[in-house]
Amino acid sequence: MGVFRGPHLLPFCVVKLTHLVSGFMSDKQAGQGANDRLHISPHFLRRREITNEVARYVLMAAAAVSVFVTIGIVYILLSESLVFFETVSVWEFVSTTSWTPLFAEPTFGIWPLLSGTLVVSGIALAVAVPAGLVLAVYLSEFAPANVRETIKPILELLEGVPTVVYGFFALLLVTPLLQIIFPQLPGFNMLAPGLVIGIMILPYITSLSEDAMRAVPNGMREGAYALGYSKYHTAVRVVVPAAISGITAACILAMSRAVGETMVVAIAAGQMPNFTFNPMEGAATITTFIVQVTLGDARHGSIAYQSIFAAGLVLFLLTLLFNLIGFFLRRRFRQAY
Repeated sequence: MGVFRGPHLLPFCVVKLTHLVSGFMSDKQAGQGANDRLHISPHFLRRREITNEVARYVLMAAAAVSVFVTIGIVYILLSESLVFFETVSVWEFVSTTSWTPLFAEPTFGIWPLLSGTLVVSGIALAVAVPAGLVLAVYLSEFAPANVRETIKPILELLEGVPTVVYGFFALLLVTPLLQIIFPQLPGFNMLAPGLVIGIMILPYITSLSEDAMRAVPNGMREGAYALGYSKYHTAVRVVVPAAISGITAACILAMSRAVGETMVVAIAAGQMPNFTFNPMEGAATITTFIVQVTLGDARHGSIAYQSIFAAGLVLFLLTLLFNLIGFFLRRRFRQAY
């Protein structure tokens, strides 16, 4: 068996070393060429820094505007309401059940306006929440892609319909249809506008709830299928509880929209304050009264005029209460994936 000697290996080693050195030099030259090609101009870096700073301050200003607008609204409501409560006691405002600020002998009990607002909003939510959740579950879990992409834009088109159109729809179509079922139903009532507002806020609940359900990871659905759940039971017992935070936010947003609705109620429910919880009767809401007074029925600076700010403060507090409830519910049931 032969043994390799050193002199026999020398040419081979020299050749390999030459290849390594030449390869290293070529890589180094290529790297230098790449660095030259990727050289970034200092002016470009400076422009990018300036652009980032400008965008940062513009976004900060946009956020600050929303805060300042909210502070301004609160300031106006509180300052003008204090002028009102210098003449009318808070106890009279919250305890009496007669609201006639434009009469010769005015009374300022907020309950007629508050009851009308709550009844109309309650009817709207009773229509929109069940229908919206059922439709959201269908779009998220059962509908084919082409059906989903067709129905969802149609629903969202309802958000663009002017509220005046909804008001006349309630007065001229829904109310006569209801009078066929309830012959004693008057022309102005809270039932028809409540139903129409429920249709109007339906896209809020459907769209936001469907987005929340589609955000649930597919792994949770697959785990339910592996345990033997049907598609229906997976949707009801897994997907909906997992998306309850987003569903709650959708319902609170729809509730705030229903409470603040003006034109539908002003056209179809009448403008006479009436302390009742019967949806078959006509009544005025807080927003309806504000519209009525601001159209010129009260002299600027009078106590009747100041009453719109007190009513607006009640509406603001009511909406704030709903949003706080929604905030705590979202924190209670929030799930991060």
